[in-house]
Amino acid sequence: MADSELKRATVYFNAALHRALRLKAAETERSISELVNEAVQASLAEDASDFEAFEAREPEADYSFESVVRDLKKRGKI
Repeated sequence: MADSELKRATVYFNAALHRALRLKAAETERSISELVNEAVQASLAEDASDFEAFEAREPEADYSFESVVRDLKKRGKI
């Protein structure tokens, strides 16, 4: 990745997490930045997948919590 594509940010980790991250970086011969970038990309990809699932289910009927609980009670489930 070209330097012009990189942006700098300060991120604070708790001590134990930072230690684990440093050890993983050393073990995998990658930088902490590479590991953090991969983790953020994976998280954002999961979010994008969730949004697609929400859109696909948008036409489905909505049920309120109250109506579901009342139905369960009416059917003797609770």
